[in-house]
Amino acid sequence: MIPYGRQSIDKKDIVAVSAVLKSDWLTQGPKVLEFEKALAKYCSAKFAVAVSSGTAALHLAYSVAGIGEGDEVITTPNTFVATTNMLLVVGAKPVFCDIRLDIYNLDKNEIEKLITKKTKAIVPVHFAGQPCEMDVILKIAKKYGLLVIEDACHALGAKCKNKKIGSISDMTIFSFHPVKSVTTGEGGAVLTNNKNFYKKLILLRSHGVVKDKKGFNVMTALGYNYRLTDIQAALGISQLKKLDKFIQKRHQAVELYEKYLVSNKNIILPKELTENCSAWHLYVIRTKSEKTRLPLYNFLKKNGVGVNFHYPPVYSQPYYRKNGYENISLPNAELYNETAITIPLFADISEKEIKYVSGKINKFFNG
Repeated sequence: MIPYGRQSIDKKDIVAVSAVLKSDWLTQGPKVLEFEKALAKYCSAKFAVAVSSGTAALHLAYSVAGIGEGDEVITTPNTFVATTNMLLVVGAKPVFCDIRLDIYNLDKNEIEKLITKKTKAIVPVHFAGQPCEMDVILKIAKKYGLLVIEDACHALGAKCKNKKIGSISDMTIFSFHPVKSVTTGEGGAVLTNNKNFYKKLILLRSHGVVKDKKGFNVMTALGYNYRLTDIQAALGISQLKKLDKFIQKRHQAVELYEKYLVSNKNIILPKELTENCSAWHLYVIRTKSEKTRLPLYNFLKKNGVGVNFHYPPVYSQPYYRKNGYENISLPNAELYNETAITIPLFADISEKEIKYVSGKINKFFNG
């Protein structure tokens, strides 16, 4: 089975992790700070706070931003449920904006229609590694006095107007799950240029406990255990050194898919807004007929291709349907959902594997 995504681990990664296992620090040691500094430098951000997952990063970001009970936050339905679940956790209401049908990110032309007196923030999600139109989103946010928190869990290494994702808005969230641009096993981070946000993130990451002037541990806020270990951070440092190479290899894989699939008139291939801007976390094709999507999915699975669905609209999940979203239907999100299939893409995918996957897709439609 060719997986839809997979980590890329080499001997240097193993050596880096082994060194920490032999050291005095397995957690709360120097490697975490080293990883944070390397990540902030790569993204041209002032501060990075490493945490235990992308979900934890979202929770912390929403918390320190002051998003809470009664607030509304505009975001996309085309995302993993964690983006909006953490809004529910802090008491806020996700307000879903329909997506564009070319890059599958939220439609900038629909955002202002959804803004009310209760709107606190916009949370754009850079789906599949393709950056949203941040210049427009930031302009809208400034006009209405809103915060912008980017869910960039798919987009480490992506660029927007030649700026690396991670330093553009109030806060940016990354994930280091094994299928992402780089991995720490599990893990995430919040990047920001705001010193006050940074201090609050550090505080809440570790139980709200700090050392007082006498050196005693004192709890000054209600926090969490969202710490990343030095073991994970060491892997992250090693992985980050190869990130540009990983992104380059993903772009090369996309070029090969385009070469082998461009003549197939029954599918729609993904696009970039501008050349070399995407991190290409996922490669999502769409069938032109809704009737062929599931049969193609089953055919590829039967032939050893690890296809997937990213994502059913969040509001269509049973929990959301039962909790206030029973009547929501966004036309572009619905059409996308009925036609989209994620096919394999990862840094080490070979041309032979791409050719095999493409051949099976073409064979399906050629009968």
